[in-house]
Amino acid sequence: MANIVALIPARGGSKGIPNKNIMPLCGKPVLAWTIELTRKSKYISSVVVSTDSEQIANVARTYKAEVPFLRPANISGDLALDIETFQHYFNYLKAAELPLPDLVVHLRASSPVRDIEIIDQAIKIMLEDEHADALRSMSSPLQTPYKMWQKGSDGYANPLLTVSGNKDPQSGPRQVLPEVLWQNGYVDVVRPRAILEHHTMWGKKVIPFVVEKELFELDYPENIPDVENALQAMLRNEPQEEPGNKSKRHAV
Repeated sequence: MANIVALIPARGGSKGIPNKNIMPLCGKPVLAWTIELTRKSKYISSVVVSTDSEQIANVARTYKAEVPFLRPANISGDLALDIETFQHYFNYLKAAELPLPDLVVHLRASSPVRDIEIIDQAIKIMLEDEHADALRSMSSPLQTPYKMWQKGSDGYANPLLTVSGNKDPQSGPRQVLPEVLWQNGYVDVVRPRAILEHHTMWGKKVIPFVVEKELFELDYPENIPDVENALQAMLRNEPQEEPGNKSKRHAV
């Protein structure tokens, strides 16, 4: 059986919502929602919380997550990168002479509203594709980057992207422009080789896993009511409205 670990980064220095990873939300800390979700998975073997905060670590342990280390402050600040968190975790395993997992499921604590069936579908797709280095959840963006511009050093605007054979894609209908997808953070599944060999969070071959569900992210205080309402609806087993799949790729 594959060794599949859910890794939940949960640093203590949130600016938009202070202590957001452990703030109470619908009766339990924000972090607890993601930890408890992993218990319902058919595939996840264990859950590890990577944090720089002893307070967050204690909450994680209360909800039966593993916290085998505290993450150093120099990779836990506002500009910390996901890859640094993963590298630190893998370095810990190597130093402790523990085996690397087959897959790591990256779940962000600030997105507590998820469907475990979607998480398990993502894991299953990765298990069935040995060539893939990673799977990233994606959705259709509200705006296409083919209609975006960037300001040049001369003060004039230049197109961000161009389309071969189309001199003015910025002025044409969106429907004829290349399809694009936005990585939305609902779930990512990574093989260790993506980080250790390719030194990126997705390696060289990434599966686009389309999730067109509404996303609920805790970034600012004004997000809290919507997230609470979504959690309450989830607890009542009320299906959330879905705009529909728009891609022939792996979609849910």
